[in-house]
Amino acid sequence: MRLSVLGATGSIGQSTLDIVARNPERFSIATLTANRNAHGLADAAIRVGAERAVLADAEGYNLLKDLLAGTGVEAAAGAEAVEEAAMADADMVVAAIVGAAGLAPTLAAVKKGRAIALANKECLVCAGSLFMELAERHGASILPVDSEHNAIFQVLETKNSDQVEKVILTASGGPFRKFSLEEMRGVTPEEALKHPNWDMGQRISIDSATMMNKGFEVIEAHYLYGLAAERLEVLVHPQSAVHGLVQYRDGSLLAQLGTPDMRTPISHCLAWPERIPVPTQRLDLAALGSLTFEKPDGLRFPALPLAYRALEAGMAATAALNAADEVAVDSFLRRRIGFLDIVAIVEKTIETLDRAGELSNCGSIFDVMNVDAAARRSAEEFSRT
Repeated sequence: MRLSVLGATGSIGQSTLDIVARNPERFSIATLTANRNAHGLADAAIRVGAERAVLADAEGYNLLKDLLAGTGVEAAAGAEAVEEAAMADADMVVAAIVGAAGLAPTLAAVKKGRAIALANKECLVCAGSLFMELAERHGASILPVDSEHNAIFQVLETKNSDQVEKVILTASGGPFRKFSLEEMRGVTPEEALKHPNWDMGQRISIDSATMMNKGFEVIEAHYLYGLAAERLEVLVHPQSAVHGLVQYRDGSLLAQLGTPDMRTPISHCLAWPERIPVPTQRLDLAALGSLTFEKPDGLRFPALPLAYRALEAGMAATAALNAADEVAVDSFLRRRIGFLDIVAIVEKTIETLDRAGELSNCGSIFDVMNVDAAARRSAEEFSRT
């Protein structure tokens, strides 16, 4: 199988390439992309024998070309080159670019009818109905990489999908699950980046700490599985052993369990409908001893109810939710705002755009990008005040 990996130097990309390297007889690499990490991209391309390596940052082209000189790996750079990489001849595209920057290249791959191993949340959070409509129109298969959505994908009985009562997504609760609001007020970026169970990139780690990430996953599940918001539930599960559950109308509750290692859902997508060996630590239930679950606290973690409200409001609101969060998380990491300011700024941004009538229409990707830009401007202003 020929793969293209968009976002090859991030955590999902690196886990994907680990699986590829362990299965050279099964996978080959057409194209790898990265944002600015020329050294990491070149190393990865050489290691897995990629045909082409592409940087989003056009200014990094000369460095990338020099790093790949004599290796046989072609170098390219720039936003257009990334979209071209997404459309390259491949059986599957792993969409792992973080942020709204991943939307255009993933859509380009969808329009080519590729199978998409989807790790980019923004495709569904920002443009869910448009994205799924394009996938259906062009015959693109969407396979969810996110651990929770992949868990649902594994236990959702397709022939019985109309008999589902609800889907349950689990959340670890993040590093501040037991913190009071006052304690969270003073947390640092370093503390927020220390997720108790998962090894993730910066933005997703902060989003997990605020539980905004779980809000995004509710929105994604709505589009992936066609379920209304009231049929999507979140439970805090600190052990991160149960990744997702599906409840059927006969009372059966089906769950997918495993250790918190992204190579499991990634390998499931890459090999689907088969399964391949992955050297993850096996889940030892006896050693774990107990599994606990609790309702999320919407007062201490208001990002989750905010995401539900955005989903009910429509695609423009969810696009604004994502864009404002991206800006606010960056501002927090730069120490311009406090931890609790992240969600406050996102909520204020959505309210401001709604009052201005900028969330009333979102019927095209062009509209989505306009909302995205407006939300970023607004969130940036609030981050400075």
